[in-house]
Amino acid sequence: MERLFKHVCLVARHGKPNIVASLRELADHLAAGGATVLIDKDSVAPEDAGPHALIDRGDMGKLADIAIVLGGDGTMLSIARLLAPYRVPLVGINQGRLGFMTDIPLHEMLDSVDAILRGEFIPEDRILLQASVIREEAEVASALAFNDVVFNRGAVGSMIEFEIFIDNQFVYSQRSDGLIVSTPTGSTAYSLAAGGPILHPTLQAIALVPICPQSLSNRPIAVNDSCEVEFMLTRGLDGRVHFDGQSHCDLMEMDRVLIRRYRNPLRILHPVGYNYYDMLRHKLHWGERLL
Repeated sequence: MERLFKHVCLVARHGKPNIVASLRELADHLAAGGATVLIDKDSVAPEDAGPHALIDRGDMGKLADIAIVLGGDGTMLSIARLLAPYRVPLVGINQGRLGFMTDIPLHEMLDSVDAILRGEFIPEDRILLQASVIREEAEVASALAFNDVVFNRGAVGSMIEFEIFIDNQFVYSQRSDGLIVSTPTGSTAYSLAAGGPILHPTLQAIALVPICPQSLSNRPIAVNDSCEVEFMLTRGLDGRVHFDGQSHCDLMEMDRVLIRRYRNPLRILHPVGYNYYDMLRHKLHWGERLL
């Protein structure tokens, strides 16, 4: 069988032993079809990899033509940030719970992956955010986010106060529990729970969603993804900024965080027949009878 992608890297959610059997089944199947299979060494124990090469997660972008994730959206988030600099496409097989990004069900895994490797897929480019924390005019931290950059109060529990600028223009000051700066991909995550809008993943937009603002006039807004968003913490003893909920940086008063679209999008490959609205209807139970 002719395959569009020759070097395939497999990643599984760490610490989920029930996924190992599925990963090994897929690895053996791909190798039998002529693909070179690489397995993330953090996903399986060496004895579970069989004849397939184990690689460091940080080398995935340099060695693989495509990456396939078995797990949930959290695993997809961590791998997306690693692959975006290398423009390596990503495929998700759902072994999590909700799974807005991992759209191939486990029972269709082999047939769907074979079709994608033959070139039968629907490509979708999604933006990431690049954030830089500036303290006294020096960058003290930076990170990528595929879902969102979230500012919130810490353990002290009191609200934080901050100012927002877009393209160097003052927008508002706010006192709240925090703020979510979300990509369209992240609009179905924390942003949705906080009352933000659902953005189609191909939209060139960034959403700013307040978290429990003191003033009820503070509402979510969406801006073009070419804009630079600047957050300045004006008051808050224990403020923090989180990147996809998987890393964070503690903030001091008068710290600034600059957020802009990352230069490279991430390409996700969906199986033929994928429909975003079907996915939303299924995941969010739209249209189902209440009684």
